Amino acid sequence: MTLCMPVISPKSIFRVNEMSASPYITPDGHKRLSEELSYLWKIKRPQVTQAVADAAAMGDRSENAEYIYGKKQLRQIDSRMRFLAKRLRELTVVDRTPDDTSKVFFGAWVEIQAADGNVCEYRIVGADEFDPEKNFISIDSPMAKALLRKREGDEVVVSRPNCKAVFIVISIRY
Repeated sequence: MTLCMPVISPKSIFRVNEMSASPYITPDGHKRLSEELSYLWKIKRPQVTQAVADAAAMGDRSENAEYIYGKKQLRQIDSRMRFLAKRLRELTVVDRTPDDTSKVFFGAWVEIQAADGNVCEYRIVGADEFDPEKNFISIDSPMAKALLRKREGDEVVVSRPNCKAVFIVISIRY
């Protein structure tokens, strides 16, 4: 079996409209975001705050690169912490398998075969946890939307910029 990497353009790495992202996340994804928020609040921010204080003690702040960089880093950390805190409040953790495991739903591992015989496996996850290296695709992606509610043996048509790609669902597991 070949694991396929979805084609990712630089624009697709960043969510254009965070409000349109589905509010679902796996327990592992929720834990990872919570741990990131905790790390930023308890470890990273205090370290950078201390570095800024040390740089400020050196004197002239207008030409102090360490001070200027530290302040910029603090703004970035604070911005990320605000985003994570807000997003964690909005998310719904999906921690159970669906009643009908013969269909593709959130959290499923789906093995598909392309017309050329290439076999790929993807896991459908929340928008905040997609990872091309692990073959985690966002539930908001065209591939995931096409796969939802399909069964083994079903044909899946995915619209691409220049064509439509056809796949067959080989297996589904949770």
